[in-house]
Amino acid sequence: MSRVLLFTGKGGVGKTTLSAATAASLAAHGRKALVVSTDPAHSLGDALDVRLGAEPSEVDGSDGLFACQIDPRGLVDEAWGDLRGHLRTVLAGAGVDELDAEELTVLPGVEELLALAEVRRLASSGPWEVVVVDCGPTAETLRLLSLPEAFAGYLERLFPTHRRVVRGLLAGVAGTGTVEKWDATADALSRLAERLDALRSMLTDSSSCSVRLVLTPERVVAAETRRTLTALALQGIRVDSVIANRLVPSPGAARGAAASWLRTRRHEQDAVLAELTGIGEIRTVDHRASEPVGVSALLEVAEQLYGDSDPLPGAAVSESLLEVSGSGRGLDARYSLRIALPLADDTELDLARVGDDLALTVDGRRRLVALPSLLRRCIVTGAEMDSGGVTVGFRPDPSLWR
Repeated sequence: MSRVLLFTGKGGVGKTTLSAATAASLAAHGRKALVVSTDPAHSLGDALDVRLGAEPSEVDGSDGLFACQIDPRGLVDEAWGDLRGHLRTVLAGAGVDELDAEELTVLPGVEELLALAEVRRLASSGPWEVVVVDCGPTAETLRLLSLPEAFAGYLERLFPTHRRVVRGLLAGVAGTGTVEKWDATADALSRLAERLDALRSMLTDSSSCSVRLVLTPERVVAAETRRTLTALALQGIRVDSVIANRLVPSPGAARGAAASWLRTRRHEQDAVLAELTGIGEIRTVDHRASEPVGVSALLEVAEQLYGDSDPLPGAAVSESLLEVSGSGRGLDARYSLRIALPLADDTELDLARVGDDLALTVDGRRRLVALPSLLRRCIVTGAEMDSGGVTVGFRPDPSLWR
């Protein structure tokens, strides 16, 4: 499978330009690259100065650079239509009104989910070595990247994994013993479940997929970037770099009102970047006098962005999200669970025990963390938070250690 680079950031920070520049640079250095837009407001074709369709095509004037703009509506009509039809039949057989059945099968997020599935298909089937994805603004992207897990949970609750259980359920609710009549629905559900599993595997595998966050050096944007880093880590998705775009060029020793303005603005931008501590190296790109449009202009942007370094770094080893340590024995033992997450000072954190899971909610985003077997017979004694994550204390539950 091709490497997948997902570019996202707050709206208007220049992620389309930087994703196109990265793909153009990869192609110029001998790697076949495909740049894809999943942003509902497509502007990738404008950045490349070419007309793009839903199918990849080679960009004129380049060698090995391909591009396309995914059409989610077309994917819905093509891929989701059959399954919706099967589900409507099942629900109608269970006594659900036809109009209600129609509404129940129109699930929010289906378009975005199928767009992400199309990215994976392109990454696994095309001749390109890298697929660069121009995603939508941050909030939409976080929702997009969380959809495979959310849909998988929804599907699991509606229809159990085991094929025979699904088939039996479908036959039962329809009031008929003819299982074969509903076999097509079971097949469609199984295919959907397999696609969801494949998507989740791709997103959380740092050797095949990573995110690049684009920001402009403004306090509001930087604050959102910190929250995005935490949200992605919570989902197990790796960020391989952060890019600060549109830095005001330094005026040097020039004098005058314009130079004074540039000096003040650049000082403010540098101060914002200095506050983004603990997130690794930040690459920077200067604000340009003219908008970079076309492959040649994009290559100039890529030269400043990457210099002599490889735009596609080697896959880093993912840090473990969970780490358990402890001391003592029996009921006197004390354990701690370290959950690695980049957290800001104003992060709102909530922890709750839900059976064998720990419900971790960070700034309104919730994830169930499966507890290691050792800690399932323990009770939570407290938690501490720092910039690198959360440490949760545990002690054995006497009622379970007899």
